[in-house]
Amino acid sequence: MILYKDTIESFYEDVRRNCIADRAAESFYAYYKKNPSPSEYRSWGTSLAILSNSFYYADLKDNYIIVEYELPFASKRIDVILFGKDKNDKENVIILELKQWSNDSVKDSIFENNIRVKYEHGWEDRPHPSLQVEGYYFNLKDFLTVFQEENAPELSALAYLHNYSREKDNIIFSSKFSSFINKFPIFTKEDAVKLGNYLKERLSAGKGQFVYERFARSSISPSKKLIEHTHEMINQRQIFNLIDEQITSYNAIMHKAKEAVKVGKKSVIVVKGGPGTGKSVIALEVMGELLRQGKKVIHATGSSAFTNILRGVVGPRARNLFRFFNSFSDLEENSIDVLICDEAHRIRKTSESRFTPSYLRSGKLQIDELLNVAKLCVFFIDEFQIVRPKEIGSVGLIKDAAIKNGVSPDEIYEFELRTQFRCSGSDAYLQWVDNILKIRETTFKDFDTKMEFRIFDSPNKMMNEIRKRNIEKRNSARIVAGFCWPWSKPNSDGSLINDVKIGDFEMPWENKDRFWEWAISEEGMDQVGTVYTAQGFEFDYIGVIFGDDLVYDFSIGDWKAVPENSCDIEVKRNNPNLINHLKNVYRVLLTRAHKGVYVYFMDKDTEKYFRSYLPEIV
Repeated sequence: MILYKDTIESFYEDVRRNCIADRAAESFYAYYKKNPSPSEYRSWGTSLAILSNSFYYADLKDNYIIVEYELPFASKRIDVILFGKDKNDKENVIILELKQWSNDSVKDSIFENNIRVKYEHGWEDRPHPSLQVEGYYFNLKDFLTVFQEENAPELSALAYLHNYSREKDNIIFSSKFSSFINKFPIFTKEDAVKLGNYLKERLSAGKGQFVYERFARSSISPSKKLIEHTHEMINQRQIFNLIDEQITSYNAIMHKAKEAVKVGKKSVIVVKGGPGTGKSVIALEVMGELLRQGKKVIHATGSSAFTNILRGVVGPRARNLFRFFNSFSDLEENSIDVLICDEAHRIRKTSESRFTPSYLRSGKLQIDELLNVAKLCVFFIDEFQIVRPKEIGSVGLIKDAAIKNGVSPDEIYEFELRTQFRCSGSDAYLQWVDNILKIRETTFKDFDTKMEFRIFDSPNKMMNEIRKRNIEKRNSARIVAGFCWPWSKPNSDGSLINDVKIGDFEMPWENKDRFWEWAISEEGMDQVGTVYTAQGFEFDYIGVIFGDDLVYDFSIGDWKAVPENSCDIEVKRNNPNLINHLKNVYRVLLTRAHKGVYVYFMDKDTEKYFRSYLPEIV
């Protein structure tokens, strides 16, 4: 998605006519079916007009410009990209991030490599601008094949803070950021001519449309899969290049980890984020880097499938570093430097179960056990992924328990991940799902056609499409379903029983004895996954059997739970929040894919309701 693209001459004319923001706003409305915010509209008019001055100083001619370019596999947009050739006929592509920050609106952060920026709603941590554009730079390098070709264009990235003065006391140019600025320069309000010279050096020979067309024709490399790279992340090096608020959270965790080891002060960091915002990516990148620094780090989840897969992937040396939330009751206080609690919404009231002997029952809360064992506890959480009554993890629970356990309120930090990296990088798709399931009110109510979403009139047809995807790329697609059928143990010969039956469609659930293998083994391609095995994983394509345990009732104009159609005993037994848990189940299932979601609805009124929110072509 691009909001504006044209020759530099046409850009000059649009700026002179004061219509550059209008053109961007028209494209915004055509794509998002809503108007941009007043602040965004103003920023286009103001920042682009100021930027044009540097274009004049550079004497740019025969160049090409695009405004608000959406990154591959992410919902984040680059402000401006310029195209052209230098005097040596070398092709150049330049990323420009525009900031309207003033010196009064920026101050230092307590977290290394972050700064604090004042917005209308208050101060927030942000990555230093050079780190921000570094993320964009590597995103394009990673995913656009044009930058991997022989004689690839030269890619540069910079930030232009046109309201910020380098001549005043400021934090942006602090010596601690100099290594970043040397690679990805910062220009300020005094630097219009300097910026012009920078651009002239790289773009003076023009031919920008030719370079842009090569850029636009570039194919996109496949997105990286978390599980495929986990071993390398933990044992060798950083794999994923983080972006924006991911960088902010990562910097905060690394800073507090270093501090916790030095001074022993107990701290808690909460990182909130919806499906596909990179919670597990950050968790594992942090873990790998801290292990390389010699820190004692443990990764914990409440998911048997996810933890067992991670254990298998990292190998025997590191498998003991991956544990379950219920395995910390016997560890000494602060015996771990950093405890990373992934999928913290799956925290339960207690680690005890009906199988725990009476002499071992302490009644201690699970959240207290987690907080007790580490100097720094990091919780990655999405409260809308709670799918069982016994799962109680929430931001409020964590904060209250931290204070009760002696953590100073000043040592509790909260961050939110907003950039979407799954669902074709469409945050609008995730918001559409939340809106249609009536989980929360969202900004985007119209469907984003960037995400492939297909409704099938039979489960067999849907499964055939999933099989086609797996033929094109092995192990890239899965089928999942609501828990509307019993789940049998394998036969004595190891064969699976076809529990999931709809007419002449029959398939088995994942192997009950080895359910954690479903997401990565080739056998999983011919098995139906439950929400409990699918949660935490991602695929290129997902086929969803939307069961009749949750249906849309037009007579009441709302969703209705049908417990008699559910085979999930734990969820439906005396559960006053059954409808919310079922909504969360289908939210999880509908947000597992990068490229496409295929759905078969058992209840035709529910299908009709979904279709009413879709374009006619879907």
